[in-house]
Amino acid sequence: MSFNSPPRGRGTASNPHNRFAPTRSQVEDDGWFQEETPPCRATEVRVERAKTVISRNNSPDVGFDLSVNPYRGCEHGCIYCFARPSHAYWDLSPGIDFETRLIAKTNLAERLEEELSKPGYVPQPIALGINTDAYQPIEREQRLTRQALEILLRFRHPVHLITKSSLVLRDLDLLQQLAAHNLVKVALSITTLDDELKRIMEPRAASPGARLRTLRELDKAGVPVAVMVAPVIPMINDMELERILQAASEAGARSAGYVLLRLPLEIAELFEEWLAAHFPERAEHVMSLIRQSRGGKSYDSRFGSRMRGEGAFADLLAQRFALARKRFGLDRRRFQLDCSQFTAPGQQLSLL
Repeated sequence: MSFNSPPRGRGTASNPHNRFAPTRSQVEDDGWFQEETPPCRATEVRVERAKTVISRNNSPDVGFDLSVNPYRGCEHGCIYCFARPSHAYWDLSPGIDFETRLIAKTNLAERLEEELSKPGYVPQPIALGINTDAYQPIEREQRLTRQALEILLRFRHPVHLITKSSLVLRDLDLLQQLAAHNLVKVALSITTLDDELKRIMEPRAASPGARLRTLRELDKAGVPVAVMVAPVIPMINDMELERILQAASEAGARSAGYVLLRLPLEIAELFEEWLAAHFPERAEHVMSLIRQSRGGKSYDSRFGSRMRGEGAFADLLAQRFALARKRFGLDRRRFQLDCSQFTAPGQQLSLL
């Protein structure tokens, strides 16, 4: 597939068929038209009336069992996003459809309150906005993430947030109240300190400087913060690992994590197109290192290795991360949120 330059502010111009599509179409020049009408790239928001909003996860590779995702698709347009293949379930492409044809769960607050109020519900920290960013640009108008935080605060329910957006500061009033009860932790995903690399890799996400300022503001307000260097891409941003951890530590981060680039399903094709367009001189080397870290393939889905990889490059990356995390004081004990305060509204608190 040939790579067309994406419109400004988009991660890709490609729209590959999703793996569930029963038919495929191919454009052929019949000689009648000299120019194709460019496809519309405006953002379209669809409405979903969700039946449930709390997802349960049993992967040993992630540190949470429950998650809530207000949106499907993500306008940030990160070329490497592991959630892109999920758009195929909606008969949409993991390519530019994922960035422009978004789905908002407009009844999220109603469903979340119902599920938390069920008899026998056992609270565990909820990860808010893991599959796609809960603070992507459409959150300014939809406000679904804020509604979720209001409910979690009312229920005294612990929550983890991870985002690339400075919009999280809009909800500082709620986050401070949650933090006062040891009910929240916020992680900023920082993949590069290079504005130009950010522009082509994560076109509609906040700038590196804005993310560091967000860390500072959250820390200043008493909200526990962490940094995630995710993903680490060989020969693209891996050389920045130590600088990112240092900058995040100086901005107030208490802990850190990282993930080696993952290329499941359609993402591999999109990522290789992106490499060929932006880094043709090193594309082959990048993919070679990725395959060396994934058992000779573009992706290895096995638990235990899919987040970190294996082999010489992956081992060296793990050593570098461990040393840098210790050097910059980011190896403090994992911050534990408090589940004991959970109370459904209307229920009487225990006096024991």
